[in-house]
Amino acid sequence: MAQRDQPIPIVWRKSSFSEAGSCVEVAWMAESVLLRDSKNPAGPVLSFSLNEWHAFLAVLKEGHLDFRSD
Repeated sequence: MAQRDQPIPIVWRKSSFSEAGSCVEVAWMAESVLLRDSKNPAGPVLSFSLNEWHAFLAVLKEGHLDFRSD
């Protein structure tokens, strides 16, 4: 059994759309979602509340951030 003061390990998942190492990784915590660049795992980590994350996903699904030129 883990001790109370032991940190819970963060499990990162890569995007299913990653191309040649150019991707992001996401980790779910109890009350937040973490996001980082997979090429720089020791670099900065963005933290979103669950509400912020769901709002971000809704904007993506609506295509508002689709900057493709094809």
